[in-house]
Amino acid sequence: MIAAGADLKIYVATRPIDFRCGHDGLAAKVQEMLGLDPFSGAAFVFRSKRADRIKILVWDRTGLVLVHKRLEGCKFVWPTIADGVMRMSPAMFAALFEGLDWRLVGRRKRGARRWQDNCGRMTRKQF
Repeated sequence: MIAAGADLKIYVATRPIDFRCGHDGLAAKVQEMLGLDPFSGAAFVFRSKRADRIKILVWDRTGLVLVHKRLEGCKFVWPTIADGVMRMSPAMFAALFEGLDWRLVGRRKRGARRWQDNCGRMTRKQF
C-alpha cells in the first residue's frame, strides 16, 4: 500500500518512458536514469509519452509495488521534459494522482481551494 504521508519521498522522472516496462524494468530505470535506489522505500513516478498514464513504483519492505493509472480524456500535468528527476511533496503527488494541476498546491496558506482538473471539471480539494 502506498501511504503518501509527510515522510514519504516522491521522485518524478521528468522524461517519458517506454510503458512496456514492468517492476524490474522500472527498478533498473530508477538506478540508471535517476541514480537512486529503487529499494529505498521512496515512490518513483513515471509518465507515458502521451501523458495520459502514469506508473508509480515503490518498495514496501516486502516487494515492489507497481501502480498504473490512466486518465480518460485528459492528460497529467507534468514538469518540463528534460533529463533528470524532480522531488515532489505528498500534497503535490495527491493532486497529480487526481489529475489536478499539482503546481497550484501550496500557493495559498489555508482553506479549500477550487481546482479545475485537466478534463475541465471543477472540484474542491482540501490540502
